[in-house]
Amino acid sequence: MAKQKTVYVCSECGQESVKWLGRCPSCGQWNTMKRLSVGADADDKKTPAALSALGLASEPSQAVALSQVTTDALPRIETGDVELDRVLGGGLVRGSLVLLGGEPGIGKSTLLLQTVVRVRGLRVLYVSGEESRRQIKLRADRLSEEAAGGDANADNVLLLCETRLERVFEVIKEVEPDLLVVDSIQTLSCEMAESSAGSISQIRECAALLLKYAKESNVPVVLVGHITKEGSIAGPKVLEHIVDTVLQFEGDRHHIYRLLRSLKNRFGSTDEIGVYEMRSTGLRAVENASELLLPEGNEELSGVAIAAATEGVRPLLIEVQALVSTAAYGTPQRSATGFDLRRLNMLLAVLEKRVGFKLAAKDVFLNIAGGLRVSDPAIDMSVIAAVLSSNVDTAIERSVAMAGEVGLSGEIRPVTRIAARISEAAKLGFKRFLLPEASHKSLDRRDFGLELVPVSTVADALRALFG
Repeated sequence: MAKQKTVYVCSECGQESVKWLGRCPSCGQWNTMKRLSVGADADDKKTPAALSALGLASEPSQAVALSQVTTDALPRIETGDVELDRVLGGGLVRGSLVLLGGEPGIGKSTLLLQTVVRVRGLRVLYVSGEESRRQIKLRADRLSEEAAGGDANADNVLLLCETRLERVFEVIKEVEPDLLVVDSIQTLSCEMAESSAGSISQIRECAALLLKYAKESNVPVVLVGHITKEGSIAGPKVLEHIVDTVLQFEGDRHHIYRLLRSLKNRFGSTDEIGVYEMRSTGLRAVENASELLLPEGNEELSGVAIAAATEGVRPLLIEVQALVSTAAYGTPQRSATGFDLRRLNMLLAVLEKRVGFKLAAKDVFLNIAGGLRVSDPAIDMSVIAAVLSSNVDTAIERSVAMAGEVGLSGEIRPVTRIAARISEAAKLGFKRFLLPEASHKSLDRRDFGLELVPVSTVADALRALFG
């Protein structure tokens, strides 16, 4: 019987150790080192005969001079989903390995199923280890009429319900797909790893073989990976080092919006974001997210400010809500949803030190409406405006939008892509726009269709808003 070698792998970052550690030396997380038993002859199973049986190249690779490497100008595969193509950087790259991660039930399978049906002219192999063919068909019928079989590409979507990777490669050799989708990587297992499906060793081994297949066949492979709230399943975190692109599908179950973020992309930018609306018929791409994120109605309420933020190169107008009340206990509360709490505390300190507003004895609650989480520093001005609006119980005009970063000395610092933010606000009917004075000087003198109000300090911004 083969000897067993024991290693410990961090479930958060994939760091390996020969002994158990309470704290991972790489990511600093506590109690994340999981025991992993590996057979001493595990590598011996990767023989040329075993790789050839899977349809993979078994010859050793050779070193080639960079000047002798030729590249073929292969176009990207457009998925037909505007938001997904934007996040990917223009579409799927041939031969790439893409990981779509997210919590169970967030909509990963729904997004992929409606996407593969929409892709025209491609032969797609959809491997599912979680559902039967009948279940997938029922879900496709619920999504849309196109997924039910009305689309021309529905006949080119082949379903395979299998958990053994060896059988998956057998079917791949038979059908020769143009796109491979695996839902999910946690359900696959191969004989080269001596552990159960879903373990770290199985996930890494299966992903490595699928990566080898993608590079050799020039076929893009999309993997689905589940992440629990407790982080007990380590697959997606371990796979981030192997795959070419990591997409994170996130959202709040109590909101209808879903966000698709690119955490890693070797073929494009990682600053893009896709917005979807969850409906009973599937996920609908939201091309103009600002209209959905802004409040409805004409009633002006205190504690509400409109911020012009950006996600990547995409401008978004979002609603910042604040509530300031007298502290009922000795220690005032500070709470932020969708915004960095430490930055909120910094902005409150700037208000007290530079402007003179005493908020030390009051509770401050901040919320980014729509379930979004924003890290753009340009919303600092709107956070301060919403807090003071709630504190003095005076509403800000609904026709005013703003963008500006607040410094520790109370100055309003310039922000990037100011022209795109102003154009988005003008398109949605806003009449005034507060912006940093330095950004105003760098603007071209074109007419944006709304009044520009340059401010240099927090005090100037408050005077422009409240008089």
